[in-house]
Amino acid sequence: MAIARLITKAENEDPEATIALRQLYPKTGRAFLVGITGPPGSGKSTLTDKLVKELRKRNKTVGVIAVDPSSPFTGGAILGDRIRMSDLALDEGVFIRSMGTRGSLGGLSQASHAAIKILDAAGFDYILIETVGVGQSEIDIVKTADTTVVVTVPGLGDDIQAIKAGIMEIGDIFVVNKADRDGADRVVIELSQMLELNQNMGEWFPPILKTVASRNEGIIQLVEKIDAHKDFLNSSGELIIRRKERISNEIFNLILKRVSVEIMRKLAEDNWENELAEILEKRKNPYDVIDRVIKELLQ
Repeated sequence: MAIARLITKAENEDPEATIALRQLYPKTGRAFLVGITGPPGSGKSTLTDKLVKELRKRNKTVGVIAVDPSSPFTGGAILGDRIRMSDLALDEGVFIRSMGTRGSLGGLSQASHAAIKILDAAGFDYILIETVGVGQSEIDIVKTADTTVVVTVPGLGDDIQAIKAGIMEIGDIFVVNKADRDGADRVVIELSQMLELNQNMGEWFPPILKTVASRNEGIIQLVEKIDAHKDFLNSSGELIIRRKERISNEIFNLILKRVSVEIMRKLAEDNWENELAEILEKRKNPYDVIDRVIKELLQ
């Protein structure tokens, strides 16, 4: 209950959440973060549910953050992942939180980063982050997770269409879910061919697994590959590099957010409506206004 309340405070940008996060920060960094991403309808929630159950069989505690797209009009989100994983709700070794993106285009909301730290400090062994299924713009996950699992399915028409535009580059493990459908083998071959064309491939060559999550098929193998990647990250030193980049990105984004708040406050003080009217009437241009605002902020 305390975890849930603190995450809610973080979502609502309550100053108390920042105070708590300052105190909790030394306790973070122990959990292993697994991102699960892919196009809509690929079965990410069912796969996550089965992953949690397999990890619990191995006596691992698991936090789950399931991020759903928020409406650009109302700001609300369906949060259907909580319904799909409802049978895990009574397990004391599992904590599930559904969150909306709240306007974030990269697949993760700012509050989800705070939620990850809270669950990490609470002592969970694994934190699974299931992102929105927008298919192409959820590459924020690679800046957040230690291991990124990209999920796709056969039968989406142009199969590779579902995982183009940067998604191929972020996957540490690829999963062809619903592999009992026709065309699963073809998707595996196409994925393999695309990975071989990637000239930026390091020492780790992403494995491609077939699963049928609804029947619990391939889940054990997926957990074993996640653990194998975890061992590789630790032995190669890549884990430290990834986490350093994560801290850098997070600090940069938090600075941008705070500066943007200051800019809006500054504009509100400067009789912004009159200035807009002058720009509209061409008595001023937006570029001079931008230069003035930034110069005054820097001073």
